[in-house]
Amino acid sequence: MHAAAVNPADRMFRAGDLDAALTSDVPRPVRPGMDVAGVIDQVGVGTDTDLRRGDRVMAMVNPVDKSGGAYAQYLVLPAAQVVRAPADTDHVHAATVPMNGLTARRAVDVLALPAGSWVAVTGAAGAVGGYAVELARVDGLHVVADAAPKDAELVGQLGAEVVVERGDDVAQRIRQALPQGVDAAIDAAVLGWQIEPAIRPGGQLAILRRPGEPGVTPLSGRVDLVVRDVWVPDYQLANDKLSALGALAEQGRISMRVADVFEASRAADAHRRLEAGGLRGRLVLTF
Repeated sequence: MHAAAVNPADRMFRAGDLDAALTSDVPRPVRPGMDVAGVIDQVGVGTDTDLRRGDRVMAMVNPVDKSGGAYAQYLVLPAAQVVRAPADTDHVHAATVPMNGLTARRAVDVLALPAGSWVAVTGAAGAVGGYAVELARVDGLHVVADAAPKDAELVGQLGAEVVVERGDDVAQRIRQALPQGVDAAIDAAVLGWQIEPAIRPGGQLAILRRPGEPGVTPLSGRVDLVVRDVWVPDYQLANDKLSALGALAEQGRISMRVADVFEASRAADAHRRLEAGGLRGRLVLTF
């Protein structure tokens, strides 16, 4: 291990917010971290992979698995979970891709929209939202996204064709720009019912956190709206998806945004910085 990005889920594991969802067979204490960037130290005998010792790699891990989370000097992972890191990048930038990139990839995939459709992305200046904008554009979708005034230029550079001001009336602002409504929304900001009016009848809403979880705005229960769950562990072994993200990063078609870097011994400081909010890139621990 050389680098691990810091995620909101890391804070939730640390604070015990997820204890009720952890089964008895999860190793304790739970070690946080979901993004891995490092170098192959050993490959198991007979392992079906073209990776070799010394290769620079990245992976998404789940703290509840036997491997534990990414805050460690060494990890043992299934080969299907590990891919080469993007060429011409360092470990810090590679660590920003796996978890957020796969979350956004899953969100776009579950919607399965035809090219030319309109999708709204909330929280577009954030890590998941930013990747959702970029991947939607890669797939030939049109994107309308929300942003604070100071982030509008950034969100436009990510690929949003229409940028509206974020806030309680964001759905109404989207409707002003697109009176017919969008075909779907990816709710990276967890706005819940507040984004629903922007979606046309029969449209779709991709939710990244389940209603009822702490801090999650509930949905309205609209009967003419298809709600899609986005569960990133579904792509944990999706070697092809993560490899494709690496290729897009090499091509400059998705961004690897780093806000700050901390030595692993300063993980507590990194968590405090995350909790302070306002980040426009990832915090990364180095080992």
